[in-house]
Amino acid sequence: MSQQSPDRSTASPPARPDASMSLLNNVMDHSLDDGYAEASARRKADGSAGLPRTLKSKLGLAAGLVVAALVVTLGAAEARISAPVVAKEREELIDRINAETRAADTLESDVDALRNDVSERQRKALERHGGDQGELVALLAGATPVEGSGVKLIVDDAKNTDQGGGGPRESSGFADTGRVRDRDMQRVVNGLWESGAEAIAINGQRLTALSAIRAAGDAILVDNRPLVPPYTVLAVGDGKKLATEFKGSADGQYLQALKESFDIRTSISDQAKVRLPAAPSLIVRTAEPKAAGSGAADTGKGTS
Repeated sequence: MSQQSPDRSTASPPARPDASMSLLNNVMDHSLDDGYAEASARRKADGSAGLPRTLKSKLGLAAGLVVAALVVTLGAAEARISAPVVAKEREELIDRINAETRAADTLESDVDALRNDVSERQRKALERHGGDQGELVALLAGATPVEGSGVKLIVDDAKNTDQGGGGPRESSGFADTGRVRDRDMQRVVNGLWESGAEAIAINGQRLTALSAIRAAGDAILVDNRPLVPPYTVLAVGDGKKLATEFKGSADGQYLQALKESFDIRTSISDQAKVRLPAAPSLIVRTAEPKAAGSGAADTGKGTS
């Protein structure tokens, strides 16, 4: 029985891993373009490759190198000379800024001292010319600090101030959000006055008959002084009665509607004792005391 000869045919060699990257292999193997290689070979053959061989060419190359070295040297020297001058001018400018800043701080301090002096003189004048009711006049004018029982009302922006929609504000001037607005604080203050408050302060800023609550952008100004939330409103009066009257008033209900519609955070509590500072200087530009027997007083118009 014949045996079957074993199959001795050899297997085909395995494919190269980079067989599918022929274009990349060609670029790597022929990094220099054939035209450039031919030109380089031709220059080597006729002896024109490498550094210049003639004296004229060597002198030209040396002159170019000398000019380049001179330009670099002059530039470095000029920069080295001008550096101290620039640094000196910078130091002088910094000194001037610091001096002007100190002068401005001094002037601001002087203004505050003069304002306090004027306020103190006005308070003394009110107490001195008010007769038997001098203390009451000073209190009603906000010219003296007061303390007594009252309420503490805190109004703060909502945690998410991007809310919008209708609600109690009904404003078309700007988008209603969870941010407390100047008109909201106006209603809060007016509601406290109407509920029986005898003196009110917002964030330590005493309110008077001449106080104004306005807005500048997103900031609330009280007598042109910006306030930062949360807004703490202190009011002197019968604490429990004042809190109850305010909650039941239209302005108290307005504040509750803001809380429900825009998540504005509010809290009110009666206090055994609150202390309010004196108001800043009161500047009356139009009203004057009525002169006895003055004919101008009969017109019912103020003088300026």
